Amino acid sequence: MKIFYSLLCFFLMSTICFSQSKQKGNNLMIENGVSEELAHFRKKQISEVQYSLLFEIPNQKSEDINSNLSLNLIVSDLSQPLFLDFKEKSQNIKSVSANGKNIAIVHEKGHIVIPSAALISGKNTISISFIAGNLSLNRNDDFLYTLLVPDRASTLFPCFDQPDIKATYKLSLSVPKDWSVLAAADVKEKVEKGDFTLYTFGESDKMSTYLFSFVAGKFKSVTQKPGMEMTMLYRENNPEKIKTSTDTIFNLHQQSLDFLEKYTNYKFPFQKLDFASIPVFQYGGMEHVGAIQYRESTLFLDNSATDSEKLNRAKLIAHETSHMWFGDLVTMKWFDDVWMKEVFANFMADKIMNPIFPKVNHNLQFFTSHYPSAYAEDRSLGTHAIKQHLENLKDAGSLYGAIIYNKAPIMMRQLEASMGKEAFQKGIQKYIQKYANDNADWNNLVEILDAETPLDMKKWSEVWVNKFGRPIFTDIIEYDAQNRIKEFMIVQEAEGKSVNIWPQIFQIGFVYANEVKVVTANIINKDLIIKEAVGLEKPLAIIYNYNGFGYGVFPLEGNDLNYIAGLKDEVARASAYSNLYENMLIGNSAPDKAFDCFFKGIQTEENELVLRMISNNVNTIYWRFLTEKQQKKVQKQLEEILYSRLQTNLSANIKKTLFGLFSSIGYSDSAKAKLYQIWNKEMVIQNLKLNEDDYTNLAMNLAIFEHEKADEILEKTRTTITNPDKKKRFEFLLPSLSKDESVRNRFIESLKDDANREKESWVSVGLSSVNHPLRQESAQKYLRFSLDLVDEIQRTGDIFFPKDWLDNTVGRYSSKYAFDEVQRFLKENPNFSPILKRKLFQATDLLYRAQKIKKETE
Repeated sequence: MKIFYSLLCFFLMSTICFSQSKQKGNNLMIENGVSEELAHFRKKQISEVQYSLLFEIPNQKSEDINSNLSLNLIVSDLSQPLFLDFKEKSQNIKSVSANGKNIAIVHEKGHIVIPSAALISGKNTISISFIAGNLSLNRNDDFLYTLLVPDRASTLFPCFDQPDIKATYKLSLSVPKDWSVLAAADVKEKVEKGDFTLYTFGESDKMSTYLFSFVAGKFKSVTQKPGMEMTMLYRENNPEKIKTSTDTIFNLHQQSLDFLEKYTNYKFPFQKLDFASIPVFQYGGMEHVGAIQYRESTLFLDNSATDSEKLNRAKLIAHETSHMWFGDLVTMKWFDDVWMKEVFANFMADKIMNPIFPKVNHNLQFFTSHYPSAYAEDRSLGTHAIKQHLENLKDAGSLYGAIIYNKAPIMMRQLEASMGKEAFQKGIQKYIQKYANDNADWNNLVEILDAETPLDMKKWSEVWVNKFGRPIFTDIIEYDAQNRIKEFMIVQEAEGKSVNIWPQIFQIGFVYANEVKVVTANIINKDLIIKEAVGLEKPLAIIYNYNGFGYGVFPLEGNDLNYIAGLKDEVARASAYSNLYENMLIGNSAPDKAFDCFFKGIQTEENELVLRMISNNVNTIYWRFLTEKQQKKVQKQLEEILYSRLQTNLSANIKKTLFGLFSSIGYSDSAKAKLYQIWNKEMVIQNLKLNEDDYTNLAMNLAIFEHEKADEILEKTRTTITNPDKKKRFEFLLPSLSKDESVRNRFIESLKDDANREKESWVSVGLSSVNHPLRQESAQKYLRFSLDLVDEIQRTGDIFFPKDWLDNTVGRYSSKYAFDEVQRFLKENPNFSPILKRKLFQATDLLYRAQKIKKETE
């Protein structure tokens, strides 16, 4: 009774202290998530944070993971309670103690409250016994991995889930004895306890909570020392892929390390660089300190891989390795600057590729990698500035997208070109040195770069970083009596009719019969007179953005655009094709005219990167913008040309790209027959290298195209898949591929349950199959269902899933019905999340444009 009375008194005192703290003049209004206010206060309140964590992982993924936290820290401000973030059920918290004394469990709005009365000024220890949250544990039958970016650490364990409170971690994992483990530090002790093994890791380097991670499960392991010793966990079981890829994977990491150490003038900053290859991983990769995670299909390639696939693998590895400096060593203060770590990772990855792939045109690679994706979001109603305001960390996932991954590197390249490469690199080295093991924001970097250049960095970055949209360029050209250029002016205007002006440098090519004369445009103001053009003879064509450095939509010269295919410069061709596509989307060129030009390119193009880009454009225009009558007119010819080119003496890279397009539009009876013969290995096309994954994708296409043997094709494919993880994926997708509409309906209905959405990449493929253009008449009834579920998708899914969900449902449509459904949904949901509305507008940009284009062509 006495003990009960003491505990009751303590609880009342705690509650009073908490209530009093809320009533003070500088009170903290606690809300769900981590507000800017809470983050700023905690940054001043605490320091020297160290987490000691134990997770006891059972054999069955349905069982709870019992866990313990011992948190050591210094508290310097007792005016407010200590708020630990734990976005889990209150019943998951078993006990809480502060400085050796049990205290009452107070858990509200995702925060565990430690009252000031239980704390002391100086060193404190908080101990919490809890059941780990499952949301970010990614549990599978025989493996699991954590993925805690941007604010998911608090869904796993109690912590200070903000990027500017860096901490060290002492981790212990109890796992089934046949499992392997990987974390930020090396294993210091391994103790077998019956059917389980307890691994104790050393103390980690300092890191933000979103970078803490561990992997555990049935993995194979390989260690190599291409320079630095590294270990990889993997589940791939294809002997050819393992043999072909393993050495390359390790060497690419080392080559990236070598480049970054030299470029930054800063040694690799962490204890180790290990990585895990995971078959169901949501992203391409994630830069966890000491334990990078990758999607397995990207890392392990075989002899059928194209040069683009090899380049993409290398870029991914370089991207994640770059994060060790840009993001992990120097971390943003707040997630509104998450773009900074991503822009540097992408920007450095592009630089790292130069010496690794000396035969690749890296300017072309940069253009095809970044521009189409950046334009896709920046032209939409859902566009936004590179730097976005963030009031609460719970909304940080919405910041990710093509603007930060693709537009930001374009901006950074423009900045480097304006500053000069040496001045830019010197500034970056100073930035790394000054903020190592700390946090920095964009203004901190601007201040450093400003000292290295006469360029007004603040003014320059104001439009590129803090404003949204892109410029639309027009030209004013006058010729004299001798048909020579008398005046040449280019003018830019913001697409959204704002007053924004983007300072940038790019080239303009004047095409003549035997040469191309190139001049440089350095545009600072709204308009620019190109003096170097005066006196030139009238060209056959003018190619704006000849070197692919400029950003925006440029004038499209001439009605006959077939000259594009004849341009000798690969970057100029890619830029011209891209500009044609963007002009089509804003109404300056009819879809059928643009299609004809791309179709000509398909027949002649022999650069894989350019061909891949124009193949994507052909596919999009065919399915999204041509009328049914126009499709019938061109389909047979398109199929015949593609199949004919596949029979010629072309490189394996080109053939695989052409085959990708052929298999995506080959739904006529004759094309299906050819695709079936290839799938069934009755027909072999010389130098077309297909692997098991390619045959699986081909089987899926044949099912969607309603081949008469679809059921047999799918079942044979299922039984011949040799990788158990890939077999599970295919079995998950089978209902979405069924010719039976009721089976597909049940698949869609099953996605109401978040347990059926765990494998997000699988779900996206399934949705894409159900909503394929050939099936939209039967699938469109689920558009409203898909829209209504988006809010829950945002709440339960990882950062890219809401956009992926929208892309593969309503984002696949061009019909008036789908457009009306979106309008109806928005009208009936006036309080729909602005964040999700932006994602919806991005996903439906082509749907909106299709309505406008169809009206204009009717």
